[in-house]
Amino acid sequence: MDGKKSSFQKPITIKEVTEGVHRHKYLLPAIQREFVWDEDQIIKLFDSLMRGYPIGSFLFWEVSKDKVNDFQFYEFIRDYHERDNKHNPKANVTSEENITAILDGQQRLTSIYIALKGTYSYKMIYKRKDNDNAYPKRKLYLNLLSKSENFELLYNFDFLTEEEAKEKNEKIFWFEVGKITSFEKLQEIFNYLRENELVADQFASDCLVRLFEVINQNENINFYLETSQELDKVLNIFIRVNSGGTQLSYSDLLLSIATAQWTEKDAREEITSFVDDLNRIGENFEFNKDFVLKNCLVLSDIKDMAFKVDNFNTENMKKIEANWDAIKQTLMLSVELVASFGYNHQTLTSANAIIPIAYYILSKGNPSNFVQSSEFLEDRKTIKKWFNLSLLKRAFSGQPDNVLRPIRTIIKEEHNSFPFEKIIEKFKGTNKSLTFTEDDVDNLLLYKYGKGHTFSAMSLLYPTLDLRHRFHQDHIFPRSWFRKRDLRKREISEENIDYYMDNVDYVSNIQLLEGLPNEEKSNKDFKEWFEEVNKTDDEKRDYCAKHYLPKETSFEFSNFEEFFEKRKEMIKQKFRELLL
Repeated sequence: MDGKKSSFQKPITIKEVTEGVHRHKYLLPAIQREFVWDEDQIIKLFDSLMRGYPIGSFLFWEVSKDKVNDFQFYEFIRDYHERDNKHNPKANVTSEENITAILDGQQRLTSIYIALKGTYSYKMIYKRKDNDNAYPKRKLYLNLLSKSENFELLYNFDFLTEEEAKEKNEKIFWFEVGKITSFEKLQEIFNYLRENELVADQFASDCLVRLFEVINQNENINFYLETSQELDKVLNIFIRVNSGGTQLSYSDLLLSIATAQWTEKDAREEITSFVDDLNRIGENFEFNKDFVLKNCLVLSDIKDMAFKVDNFNTENMKKIEANWDAIKQTLMLSVELVASFGYNHQTLTSANAIIPIAYYILSKGNPSNFVQSSEFLEDRKTIKKWFNLSLLKRAFSGQPDNVLRPIRTIIKEEHNSFPFEKIIEKFKGTNKSLTFTEDDVDNLLLYKYGKGHTFSAMSLLYPTLDLRHRFHQDHIFPRSWFRKRDLRKREISEENIDYYMDNVDYVSNIQLLEGLPNEEKSNKDFKEWFEEVNKTDDEKRDYCAKHYLPKETSFEFSNFEEFFEKRKEMIKQKFRELLL
């Protein structure tokens, strides 16, 4: 390092550091987490800069050219897309020159880079995630004519589409913030103001001149340059400086350490892309890096499965890396199995409940046909029942290791079939018991439409349904009919209206229907729809039995109270048969 010592360096301008990022002079070490700031945080950062508030110092790490190939580096994100482009691209580095890596300040520098050189695409409210039009490309703009309406801010910054930025009136003139770097002299600022008939507006002049000074002239980037080439020291510095402010999540930190210690594979690239793969299964899930890293500890039979730095040591990392392909296959099978039970990101209330399933499948050698083959049919039935009960009893809330550890031991001792009874027996009498009481059964009847645990309860009632096909939670009597004015129009008495409205969303007015029949049913009168789809007496009898409908009771909407109470008793009796 030519004798250079770690020290604070001469500050540089935002324009200089942005151009350095653009030229790949500054990169991100693999121990860094990914970009997590939202648009509001970026706007607050620029408001702080404009107001002369301190934005904190930065920590850079100069990696000598002879050490460059010992580490993995990533580029900054320029065009952020919430769905399609939120992972940093791997940097193509050579050993021809030193590299400056960012140890602290990545979120701020990425925000500045996106604002001045790139775009920020986040999902519009009320649009589906799979809709490409839900993520319009936006740039950061500054309104030169008005202050912010947000009392916390002074300057009116906003991320806008090109079309939105065209809006102009006596209070709005949007200036694309990134264009300020193209101005070399103050005179060019005044020329711009004159060309756009803004020179007479003092606020506009002050705004643009201030932005020019903040970005192009003021040396706002104060940084300490670390020159040590010892990875252990750099890791310790990284952990220390990221222990305050917007803290690294444990998964970010542990993934950083894993990335630095894996030798054959890139842990960060492998795990982040695998999380994406898992989340595309079935109707989509929302797993994160924590889930995968926790599975790495459990499935690699690491004795202490606690989620802490000490367990991500060199020895354990080697073991996890060696087992990685098997871990991936196991988790794919496990999530596919849970998806076949009908679960998705809305109904899976504890991802940790999947871990014992994964450990069991791994213990059987990862059979690729586990989810479909009749050979494993009984195993799947047993696992499904255990899974439903575990979610309903919230067995993995609090301290999941106290549940995972003994279950792993039980499975290890006997893995010929899923040890449902032994697991039940192990936790009997504890606060993690999977046995149900009369009160527990009564509580199941209080679950409501769309709530997380409702599907688990309904799933118990439909043991023969092939839930790989999409099933909806359907209101037997349409929810849209339960508005006061509509109830009055249907001549429901005033004393019964509250009963109708209080009970519309409970389990006793919900059935599981496949997607297409549910769409066809829609808001139809239930009695009429029931007669349409069930032509014969046998069909009607079978439908009533399948959905726990009191067949001797009228399905008229005016008879909702009697229907509801009788169906409630039928469902309660079924729960009692299953659980007591």
